[in-house]
Amino acid sequence: MSGERPPVLVVATIGSGLVAGAFAVFSLMVVPALTALPGAAGATAMQSVNRTAVRPGFMTLLFGTALVCLVLGGTELAGARRPAVLTGVALYLFGVVGVTVLANVPLNDALARLDAAAPGAAEAWRENAGRWTRWNTVRSLAATGAATAFLLGSAD
Repeated sequence: MSGERPPVLVVATIGSGLVAGAFAVFSLMVVPALTALPGAAGATAMQSVNRTAVRPGFMTLLFGTALVCLVLGGTELAGARRPAVLTGVALYLFGVVGVTVLANVPLNDALARLDAAAPGAAEAWRENAGRWTRWNTVRSLAATGAATAFLLGSAD
């Protein structure tokens, strides 16, 4: 494919990069800022963020990129089988979507059930935020790795 970049590869690269950036911003700035708020105020703010995240814009970016990765993976398995591209597909599907479904969504659900006014809510929020941020950082690194692999694979 010398020099030719199929549109599906371009879209997967851009989508992965955008998802990586969104997750990185949360791990590096947003959640630390929310955990610095007094009491469980950060929990209330994060509950609002979580409700906002499930709207079409972010869901399309997150899962639309996954769909593009599935198409790209199928295309690669049927054709060129570029290892870097297949690595990117695996990183995105397992490291981003898999971690989202198995780790971050359950933590979001637990936070949604938290009553910010209840005794111990601030401690529960900080524990949740720490675990959520660790898994979110995994997602950010996986999406960054996927975008990088797609870039490397496009040079093959």
